[in-house]
Amino acid sequence: MDVATAADADRDAARRRKRTVTGIAALTVAVICLFLASILPSGFVIRQPGPVVNTLGVVQDTDGNEIPLIEMPEDIQTYETSGTLSLTTVQIVGSRESTPNWFQLAQAWLDPSKAVMDIDQVFPQDQTAEERQEQDAMQMTSSQESATAAALIQLGYDIPTEMQILEVTQDGASVGKLELGDVVNSIDGTAVADVLEMREVIARGEGADVTVNITRDGETQDVVITPTQGEADGETLWLIGVGAAPVYELPFDVQIMLENIGGPSAGMMFALGIIDTLTPGEMTGGEAIAGTGTITPDGTVGPIGGIQQKMQGALRAGSDFFLAPESNCNEVVGHVPDGLTVVKVSTLDEARDAVETIGDGDEVAIAALATCTAP
Repeated sequence: MDVATAADADRDAARRRKRTVTGIAALTVAVICLFLASILPSGFVIRQPGPVVNTLGVVQDTDGNEIPLIEMPEDIQTYETSGTLSLTTVQIVGSRESTPNWFQLAQAWLDPSKAVMDIDQVFPQDQTAEERQEQDAMQMTSSQESATAAALIQLGYDIPTEMQILEVTQDGASVGKLELGDVVNSIDGTAVADVLEMREVIARGEGADVTVNITRDGETQDVVITPTQGEADGETLWLIGVGAAPVYELPFDVQIMLENIGGPSAGMMFALGIIDTLTPGEMTGGEAIAGTGTITPDGTVGPIGGIQQKMQGALRAGSDFFLAPESNCNEVVGHVPDGLTVVKVSTLDEARDAVETIGDGDEVAIAALATCTAP
């Protein structure tokens, strides 16, 4: 071998060694990055489809016996029905204590049935997991009560309603002024039917004194309270330091036997299930219908979160039709999964009409139902 050939061989060997070292270094960096991605906290959580529950179906009691999800007193006439009127839910993957890793987030970003959310949107920093669970449970209970009132009003019953004080916050603005069981008639002369209306009236004064007209032990009186700023539902608001909720005087007790699901978004579907249970015939015509939306006693259907995941969950559960709040239409357009027909509604009247139209099976009438359209 001459000198030139030997030098060339040495250079080739050096290049191979360099490439080997570079490759090993790159592989080491990649392994380290992959390891870190699997253990480093992300600051995000994943929202995905949750359980889909037929309000016309059955659940198991503590003894393992099947009972109707919507249960009426024995002396109330109920009617057999078919099809489904399913409530839809979402699940949150992750918490402040254990966030999804970056691999899971990457998969969720590529999955149209999931959404990646900033953890502060779901778990506010000033709210513990226990407080969130308690809030969800209270919202579910309130939703069931509102749904029952809305359904019975729809069926012609007269349902008296009172806004009642259920909690007075320690060191809050109402300590020594309002008491548990007080009925709130008005604030600054404006009648209030729910917590949102209370907050709206209080906010108008921007911290100025408010006059709360209450009934206590059968007597009406005015109480003057100075609001203070505080956090509620992730917002800074003027508050009077009470927990209040509508209390309905129902003609009979309707029990909704559902556990481990929280929040207010099942209200509309509960109301439809109650109506179908108390009216002759099969309102759905045997069709598989799902939906979501809050409900107020006057039948107003309100917006909810996670509607894209709820539509996906409904389709997976076998639903062909989905009732969506009109106020969520901006999130529906462009995200309806193939095979699901979405009908927009803004009131319980509209929702009932839509279900009955679907149940009648007239394709022309079904095609004419209101849908979400791009603005």
